[in-house]
Amino acid sequence: MFSKVGQLIFEQGAVAKTSNFKMGLEIEMQRVDDTGQLSQEPYPAAIGDEKTNPWITNDYLETMSEVVTPAARHSLDAMHYLYAINNVLRSALAPGELLWPLSMPPQLPADKRQLQFAKMGPAKEAYLKEWTKRHGYSEGTPCGAHINLSINDEVIELVQQALGDHFPSRLAVQNYLYTVVAQGFMRYRWLITYLFGASPLAEANYFAPGQALPHPIRSIRQSHYGFGTKFRGAYTSVADYVARIEAGVKEGILISDYEFHGAVRFKGNQVLTQLPQTGVQYLELRMLDLDPSSSVGIRTDTLRFIRLLASYFIMTPPLKEDEVDRVLAVADAMNEVVATEEPTAPTKYQHKARAMMQSLERFANQLQLGPEYQEILEDLADRVENPKTTPSAKLLNYVQDDSLTAYALRRAKRYQAAAQTAIRQFPGFDDDHPMTAAELTQALFHGNWEPDLDH
Repeated sequence: MFSKVGQLIFEQGAVAKTSNFKMGLEIEMQRVDDTGQLSQEPYPAAIGDEKTNPWITNDYLETMSEVVTPAARHSLDAMHYLYAINNVLRSALAPGELLWPLSMPPQLPADKRQLQFAKMGPAKEAYLKEWTKRHGYSEGTPCGAHINLSINDEVIELVQQALGDHFPSRLAVQNYLYTVVAQGFMRYRWLITYLFGASPLAEANYFAPGQALPHPIRSIRQSHYGFGTKFRGAYTSVADYVARIEAGVKEGILISDYEFHGAVRFKGNQVLTQLPQTGVQYLELRMLDLDPSSSVGIRTDTLRFIRLLASYFIMTPPLKEDEVDRVLAVADAMNEVVATEEPTAPTKYQHKARAMMQSLERFANQLQLGPEYQEILEDLADRVENPKTTPSAKLLNYVQDDSLTAYALRRAKRYQAAAQTAIRQFPGFDDDHPMTAAELTQALFHGNWEPDLDH
């Protein structure tokens, strides 16, 4: 079952290090008023400057808040950071403001020119205007959960020391391992869409008149109707990845290399063309809808599953180089099928999903990863067998008049109230002289506060 790299990791007792990815999270949510309309309030002043705040910024629209965590060594630590920064954001919202818990935006104005781009400086705003000319306003409004995944340096060094004859340098090992993991996530993106898709319908004015969907689907955001470049990336190697994007820019298909928003992105150098020489430092995974059952848009079990997948991709045989483009093209087509299926229906690829879940169960058992992973895999295997237990299907239980607004507002108000309670537990908080959101953010990374993960 193991690849040569996987067998090495297993024999050297490095499984724990292989599973111990650094993780950073980026979670986008729209600010709305208490009626479910996009907020008219500016970026919260208590947080500071939206162009320089490293933890809370904006993306595309002025109302689209993005919480960014520092990289953490464990998924639970990443969630602690996320809950804390999310609470800081909520504490800074204007009276009556809420964070919309769904990936698909609330009702948009009929005249979308009323929407305000994020105020991120002249260059970024010019880019957003050009992007909107090409794609339209609606496509920029869905929100999601992004995971930044970094391989443990000790794993890279172990592979280099033991298999150095197969690689010319440590850099080559590093880029190879990231490429293999990226290929794996692109290959099984369709399964992630099935298991975690949570955007079955759009609110008013997302679609142009006469173009609305005939029925709910599993994930608008992960389909061709949602956000994301329609330009297919190359994942045979880091060099091919860069060359494909640069060709897209040269041909005018992409505005710039920044516009490539594939489901997986190689990250590590701000100058894309230098990436093969400086090395990939982490992967950005962009394939998760917001989970409305969590106040922060993602659950710890989801992070653990993503970490398990990444370990599986490192330790099991990868695709042959001459098969990568073909296999990933098929996988892209499969993802579109899964994303546009009716949420309560079994997926067309149920047998493939079942086989993959069984492989993951065998992998977890062989590595003796523990009961928490067994429980996660059992729950997700049940989603494969029972599509009505998937997030998108569950959301259909709350649809009223072809809308999820009432449900979203109930959730948003509940989460806002819980955040206010949590903030009051922060060391140094005083009702008479409350700390500003900026002070809370500063204190967050110099203290030992761990938010209550039950909220």
